[in-house]
Amino acid sequence: MDIIKIFLILFLFQFNEAYSQKIKWLKFEEAIEKQKNNPKKIIMDLYTNWCGPCKVMDKKTFGNRHVAKYINEFYYAVKFNAEGDEVINFFDQKFINSNYDPNKKGRNSTHQFTRFLKVEGYPTIVFFSEEGDPIMPVTGFQDVQEIELYLKMIKQGDYIVFKTSKDFDKYKKFFRPKFKD
Repeated sequence: MDIIKIFLILFLFQFNEAYSQKIKWLKFEEAIEKQKNNPKKIIMDLYTNWCGPCKVMDKKTFGNRHVAKYINEFYYAVKFNAEGDEVINFFDQKFINSNYDPNKKGRNSTHQFTRFLKVEGYPTIVFFSEEGDPIMPVTGFQDVQEIELYLKMIKQGDYIVFKTSKDFDKYKKFFRPKFKD
């Protein structure tokens, strides 16, 4: 194989890698464990199987290459079925969904961890600190530019200085998104 073909193959591989980036989703306990050796914040996507906006957000927002690249670089990403049967061990507590019915189509019972996080609707994103403490939930569908604001605000720690909702509104007003759809 000549050198031009090798460079062409490498270029195409890198081009494909850059444009087909996917989020590396983990289980919550895996993310908490990874924080011990390499502290990063956690972004948790709480969804349900029946939630239409959750599916659209998964495809359009989390499927966006800019969003995926940013999350993979600066966060541990967790997908959590808010009505599923996963067991969560968090701060010496065990959270389960004792009323989960695997035969039920559509809505199921709410997981204890979902209630613990005070999630009131879907989709909801919950951010956690490097120590595993919940920072804040963001409820509702977020498009690429909307989630960019939260991703950067949380990563940089800008949310810490907000004292009122007006502070956040001012921050949002002057935020200039860079991610493209």
